[in-house]
Amino acid sequence: MDAFFASVELLRYPQLQGLPVVIGGGRRKADDALLQQPDGSGLRDPRFIPVADFPRLKDYVGRGVITTATYAARQFGVGSAMGMMKAARLCPQAIVLPVDFDEVRKYSRLFKRTITDIAPVMQDRGVDEVYIDFTDVPGGQREGGRVLARLIQKGILDATGLTCSIGVAPNRLLAKMASEFNKPNGISIVYEEDLQAKIWPLNVRKINGIGPKAGEKLAALGIQTIGELAVQDPQWLMGHFGKSTGAWMHRAAWGRDDSPVVTESEPVSMSRETTFERDLHAVRDKAELSLIFTDLCQRVAEDLQRKGYAGKTIGIKLRYDDFKTATRDHTLPAPTQDAATIRHTAGLCLKRVPLDKRLRLLGVRVGALVRPSEHLLSGDGPVSAATRQARHPDPHTAPLF
Repeated sequence: MDAFFASVELLRYPQLQGLPVVIGGGRRKADDALLQQPDGSGLRDPRFIPVADFPRLKDYVGRGVITTATYAARQFGVGSAMGMMKAARLCPQAIVLPVDFDEVRKYSRLFKRTITDIAPVMQDRGVDEVYIDFTDVPGGQREGGRVLARLIQKGILDATGLTCSIGVAPNRLLAKMASEFNKPNGISIVYEEDLQAKIWPLNVRKINGIGPKAGEKLAALGIQTIGELAVQDPQWLMGHFGKSTGAWMHRAAWGRDDSPVVTESEPVSMSRETTFERDLHAVRDKAELSLIFTDLCQRVAEDLQRKGYAGKTIGIKLRYDDFKTATRDHTLPAPTQDAATIRHTAGLCLKRVPLDKRLRLLGVRVGALVRPSEHLLSGDGPVSAATRQARHPDPHTAPLF
């Protein structure tokens, strides 16, 4: 989907079309005030709020990161995962809006349902991206897949008012790269014979799976493009990156990928985390941290219940003011999706990490997921010892915040 989080907001605020807009950070007082009538008499129609009334990036103070930005904002060098304060220096005039996760999820479900009505073999790759197998879809091979791609684009636009970009190729690896060629609202077809002309000139980071560290290491070895990677000896790559990764890099550079489109996959964990607007201390900011911690646990529990999972391994993640990260986890005797149990167990994990430094991030994770039985989901089953302890905790084992 094209700039998905921002595009969803532009449906609500059509007057911002064509303007630099960034989505990110937590909801602020300015965001709530935007929707109020100036005289306090009620809510304003979002479509008719004057552009001059929207909060600007130059006035943002905090440590939020950008979830996405409109293409007008990207022209200034602003992009996803960039710190909002840094983005403010690049594009101070950009309008800044918070993420509305409920609205995003609604449109995510809608565009995916539209796709599966046309091409049912679809692999979910997150809130705004999917892989689709055209192989056995009637008309899927016409014009190299372009006809079906156009049909999907039109179906999504009609159903949601949103645009998407589609890459069509013999496999997932190449299709992923092709989807970036002609954004927004583009279709790109890559055939096997296009490898050297269209793929090899790209930077190695365009290969899905080569991250920043591997990219830096390849650059240090004098390898910048996929073509330069392709001509390396596989044994040499294995020597530098390990047998498995080195062999995979060589195959990827030659456009080889036999991974199937998987229509059903089970998540291994679910988590929630937040970066604070200011560093917080476990003692001096205990009350604030406690509220945030409880909220994260409740949100993870709601995610588990909504998606029909329970998990045995409860973990925490802390990032300190020096950017060092600590993680701890604890495995329960039985899976849970109960917020109180998650809160108590995550609190016990806190006892095993240093809390003498200020914190900039806090996260809660539930892993070892299973599909629970119906009696657990309904709450009619026996209460586990861990749940009893969470509901009536021993004061000597109570969480630190």
